[in-house]
Amino acid sequence: MSSHGERAPEAELGLLDATMIGMGAMIGAGIFVLTGLAAELSGPAAIFVFALNGVVTAFTGLSYAELASAIPKSGGGYAFVREVFADLQSFLMGWMLWFAYMIAGALYALGFAPNFLELLHVYGIVPPPGEVGAVALPVVDVGIPAGVGLAFSAVLLFVALNAVSTAASGSIETIFTATKVTILMVFVGFGVTSPMFTTAEFQPLFPGDKTAFSILPAMGLTFIAFEGYDLITTVTEEVKNPRENIPKAIFVSLAVTVAVYLLVVTVAIGTLGASGLAEAGEAGIAAAATEFMPTGLPVIKNGGAVIVFGAVFSTLTALNAVVIASSRVAFSMGREGQLLPRFGQIHHRFGTPFIAIVSSAIVMLGSVVLPTQSAGNMSSLFFLLSFVVVNGAVIKLRRERPNMRRPYEMPFYPLPPILGIVLNLVLTGVLISFLVRTDPLALILSVGWIILGVIAYVALDRRGGGETGEPTATAAAADHEPTPTDSERGAVTDED
Repeated sequence: MSSHGERAPEAELGLLDATMIGMGAMIGAGIFVLTGLAAELSGPAAIFVFALNGVVTAFTGLSYAELASAIPKSGGGYAFVREVFADLQSFLMGWMLWFAYMIAGALYALGFAPNFLELLHVYGIVPPPGEVGAVALPVVDVGIPAGVGLAFSAVLLFVALNAVSTAASGSIETIFTATKVTILMVFVGFGVTSPMFTTAEFQPLFPGDKTAFSILPAMGLTFIAFEGYDLITTVTEEVKNPRENIPKAIFVSLAVTVAVYLLVVTVAIGTLGASGLAEAGEAGIAAAATEFMPTGLPVIKNGGAVIVFGAVFSTLTALNAVVIASSRVAFSMGREGQLLPRFGQIHHRFGTPFIAIVSSAIVMLGSVVLPTQSAGNMSSLFFLLSFVVVNGAVIKLRRERPNMRRPYEMPFYPLPPILGIVLNLVLTGVLISFLVRTDPLALILSVGWIILGVIAYVALDRRGGGETGEPTATAAAADHEPTPTDSERGAVTDED
């Protein structure tokens, strides 16, 4: 590895930036497109779907916070698992997370395109999204669908931004996330003061064939909406004072996100009703906004336009967040010798993991061809499995290294990680059972990716002569520093 490759990432992100990365990913397209699905499966009890998912993910959030304070290394869940599990297990953890983030990126890019076209249509710039034709490419004389072209452009834009400046991508994330949260709060404000809003829409809580058990499949299918705070830990070494700021960012982003979700879902059901919300499907929030928000305002046409505007920002911030996260997982794996060494290098000019960013973008763009529903289900499955392993890593690390420096220790240990493991496994089982009946392709592709990972692991191990089994010299040395400071990112030590 060249001297350029041994540079450490620069700490350019503050607490606000780190928090917004988590919120930007969690308050993504999910709140707009998954609310209708939750209402269809569980009726008015959809509000409990989001509340209980928040509780389930909070247990894992405690584990992420403790591990991040003890192991201030970029790579998120992979970095934690790498610290305590054997080579193959840690490789597969990174392999699943890397792919899950890249799939999520493709989904967000594809979600951005129709919302952006709809926004342009609202202002009379283009026809309805379904009527927008292909765009002819110069020189090659080939036409590509406008949606695909917009999705590719969005990915390339954020890849370029992330490749040249971590600080710039963090600032964009902060601005865009603040914008979409403001839009959702405007939606909530108009909703709760509207004559349409009534708590009677929540009675009965389980109408018709709906029962309390209807909540479980809805939780499994919407759990991806709470994936995001883990992204904060993928940029640990690029955050100032990470041992303190990463746990704070995790808790703040989770708390704000759950509050926003519950407010939005309550207003949507209280105005449109669970049946109306389910009927509107992915456009449920926009349909609700159109019903009770004023029309004919300057610049803003109607409530639906406001929500479409928010959806554009939501998909862009979520896309930017997973571009950051996927590349940092690949960077961490390369630095640990579990991907090609070039993945673990920092660009000598930009100070970013340039190769990891570009490589992740290539796979992300290729993932656009996957069936959208199957890709989303794969992503949910991989995140649930990774959360199980991260909770296991907390328990294993506590047992094997009890004197390790932990600026943050979760309360009531070992209850949170045990509950995290059990509840995530329950949701995993429910999701797999649902996919067996409705989307076997997602399961086939998931198993295929894991098998491909095992093949890649063996091939890299043979190619590198044991390279996949040894951490980098920098990481190994850091593990033995006697008294690290917070600014010494990457140092993982035990107390004397």
